[in-house]
Amino acid sequence: MRKLLDLTFRAAAVLCALLACLIFGWIVSAIVWRGFSVVNWRFLTEPMRLAGAEGGIFHNLIGTLILLSTALIVTTPLSVGTALVTAFYIQSERWRRLCLLCLYVLNGVPSLLFGLFGFIVFVSFFGWGKSWLTGGILLGFMILPTVSVALVERLRSLPPLRMEAAAGLGLSRSRIVWFVLLPQCLGGWVSGSFLGLARAAGETAPILFTATIFAGASIPSGIKENPVLTLPYHIFILAQDSFDQAIGGKVWGTALVLLMLAFCMSLVVLPVRLRIHEEADHV
Repeated sequence: MRKLLDLTFRAAAVLCALLACLIFGWIVSAIVWRGFSVVNWRFLTEPMRLAGAEGGIFHNLIGTLILLSTALIVTTPLSVGTALVTAFYIQSERWRRLCLLCLYVLNGVPSLLFGLFGFIVFVSFFGWGKSWLTGGILLGFMILPTVSVALVERLRSLPPLRMEAAAGLGLSRSRIVWFVLLPQCLGGWVSGSFLGLARAAGETAPILFTATIFAGASIPSGIKENPVLTLPYHIFILAQDSFDQAIGGKVWGTALVLLMLAFCMSLVVLPVRLRIHEEADHV
């Protein structure tokens, strides 16, 4: 009876995995099939014209990269500090678990709530209006748990002998952090950061009320009232008029560019994670 249950569970797990892969493959193939003919050099380098019916997505792509770069700058010191406190400075296992629980809960917060928070604090209270900086800060907060957890796991996988040897040489805790822990955690930071950015690249809700508009913006020159054009919001608006054949092609082309952007960031993570596993196997 037990073997039958194990076999049934394995078969169900395999079927669920195959179903998920088939659905994902169908979505990706549909985007590639319909968007490949639209994407070319002019599409990537020309600004949008006639409400998206003509032109390209140059400013949308630049705006998305600006938001992602700002998010990376914002989340890096916060995630490193959070990971060090959780995995190194806190000695109590109970408090470590509590910190990790808070990170997992924060990771599950709907992205729309980040957008509402940014609208109340930055747009209304600080008076920034729609700003690229607000969007970058919100996306940085949103991916903070992902990057922090990746760093925590990397810190916990380091052999204690390295830290004990550094302490035996007379290094202080701060020097152990700077010269032992942080260099060893670079792979974990890269892995968590690019996975978080790949998720943030497709988010619309956090920047809908705070950072992006559909048309009329280019490269920002300040902070207040300096929104940007973005790929997700461009898709969101154009999809409402996708019955027009000209606009429908632009939607699929923009979706393909966004998909490739997220795929490239996820692809960067793969060799880093493989290297981390190889190092763990040799310890």
